[in-house]
Amino acid sequence: MTEMRMCSWPTQVSLTEVCPRDGLQNLSAWIPTPEKLALIDGLMASGLKRIEATSFVHPAAIPQMKDADIVARHAVAQARSLGVEIAALVPNLKGAERALTCGITRVNYVISASPQHNLKNINRTPQASLAELQTLRHALPELEVTLIVATAFGCPFQGAVPIADVAALLRAGREMGISRFTLCDTIGVANPRQTVQLLQQLRLALPELDPALHMHNTHGMALASIYAAIGQGVTRFESAAGGLGGCPFAPGAAGNAATEDLVNMLNRMGIAHGVDLGRLLQVVDRLQGLAPAALSGMLSHARRYDEFEFSQP
Repeated sequence: MTEMRMCSWPTQVSLTEVCPRDGLQNLSAWIPTPEKLALIDGLMASGLKRIEATSFVHPAAIPQMKDADIVARHAVAQARSLGVEIAALVPNLKGAERALTCGITRVNYVISASPQHNLKNINRTPQASLAELQTLRHALPELEVTLIVATAFGCPFQGAVPIADVAALLRAGREMGISRFTLCDTIGVANPRQTVQLLQQLRLALPELDPALHMHNTHGMALASIYAAIGQGVTRFESAAGGLGGCPFAPGAAGNAATEDLVNMLNRMGIAHGVDLGRLLQVVDRLQGLAPAALSGMLSHARRYDEFEFSQP
């Protein structure tokens, strides 16, 4: 029998929680601001050290984020003593200025590798988004920026996205001095083999690339793709408590990889992450009361079997 090639697993990974922004933005019912603040407090208490708290977009575009200033100020104040990094999504310079005024020092800026999706999402071409990002960088050099490449694995309008288009955005970001990048499977169509191929080909083009992954679970392959990425040396992942989330401008996209399911997988694999699963599940229980339907995460509905050690003798 041919022996399977063993991967060299990392000893630790870093998780970014995106539920307060990506998870809530698609909910049609208004989530009261105190509930959002309690959600962020609970996520911090569970040990998460990176949280995307909100987005500074026009409330007409995403009504759920109309309290961004209040949420951001609270998150920044609570994070100081806990060593938690708070980020916010911004679509332009005006949003970045608002974020900075609220004490945010890291912003997430999204550009789609798919021109059609970028036009639907923010009414600009990718080239125009890059120009706006350059303006932002020059105007607010004190802000740290994470460039998120959306539709890196596929687009709801054009289908396959050329890897060269993904690489071009990453290269442009590097030329602006950006060092942190996230590859986003916006519509949840990535599979493990594709994930490995994308990472390998991008590293041939950009050898120093060390991206985070943000996987949606539309077709149930988010954790499988994350597992494949871990085997390729990726150590930073974005996920959402309860599996909430979805892009308002990506028809058919379902929720994110559920943070609790990812944490459980990492626990079983012996990979450290710093999150207390029990406390995280308490947050998920509270989220269930806010969500209009059953949450998509598996662990909150299942027996955990914590009394057993499942490593093979």
